[in-house]
Amino acid sequence: MRNRHNLAVVLSAVVLVGCAALILSQGVNAAGEGKITGTVKLDGPAPHMKGIDMSKDPYCSKAHASDPAHYETYVAGANGGLANVVLYIDGWTGAAQASNAVLVFDQRNCMYTPHVLAMDTGESFKVQTSDQTAHNIHPNPNPMTGNIPWNQSQPPGSPPVEKSWKATEFIPVKCNIHPWMNGWFAVVKGPYATSDENGNFTINNVPPGNYTVTAWHEAAGTQTQKVTVAAGAAASANFTFKAK
Repeated sequence: MRNRHNLAVVLSAVVLVGCAALILSQGVNAAGEGKITGTVKLDGPAPHMKGIDMSKDPYCSKAHASDPAHYETYVAGANGGLANVVLYIDGWTGAAQASNAVLVFDQRNCMYTPHVLAMDTGESFKVQTSDQTAHNIHPNPNPMTGNIPWNQSQPPGSPPVEKSWKATEFIPVKCNIHPWMNGWFAVVKGPYATSDENGNFTINNVPPGNYTVTAWHEAAGTQTQKVTVAAGAAASANFTFKAK
């Protein structure tokens, strides 16, 4: 009986040591991760974005009665910061870096929000509608990538639809009901970020190492920059695009 008790004590100790080692390892790994921060600028004034005529759908037209809608190919802040630029690490070979937040692609006031939704391969996201008019969402991936196109209708009050993409690709999205509605799914591998209206971005959870950061914009193209990330530190990468 005493031997059984001793064995139980030993096993409990082993489990406790293992758990402590795992927690310590996770803490060390988290402490060792760095990040990449920077700003994306637009060289010169932003191109004029054409207004959108929504008169064919009274609901959409009313939603923008006091704030006329414009196309969102270029969205630049007062300081020249360029929004909707996706930043990611080229040639990422590490583990998947899914966001802690729930990714949502919303149909709000007859526009896609956000205009560009970035995600990791295999990362789930939700497509939802906040409007009281019928929509449909129609991504058009390149069939050669292995991503499968779909076309999902969402009448008012429809529940969210959960999706994911298996391969890296920048996928245009349209609505067959409202031809002005367009956006992008930016499917990358590894840590990523999207610049805000001031052009600022932060790519989190980057282990120490040498990397090539790629910046992608739907119209202005792509740029790359090499950075070195130290343990627990922030590297810097800044980009300047010219409108095309």
